[in-house]
Amino acid sequence: MLVTATEFKSNIGRYLSLVATEDIFITKNGKSVAKLSSAQQDKVDIMKSLFGVAKGSDMTLEQARAERRARYETAD
Repeated sequence: MLVTATEFKSNIGRYLSLVATEDIFITKNGKSVAKLSSAQQDKVDIMKSLFGVAKGSDMTLEQARAERRARYETAD
């Protein structure tokens, strides 16, 4: 949904309710300046994107974190 910054400011409560079902793009002078999206939906999308990435179902959360950190460590 596209909404102007003025409209958003005037009816923020309405748009905070609507964001649970759809993303809201806020425009100013006809250009998109912000995107309002549900925090819960973002978490679900992130989890869906990770489905099947872990090597095994027996991996613990701590093991997954350690593996991820090891991939991004830089040698000094």
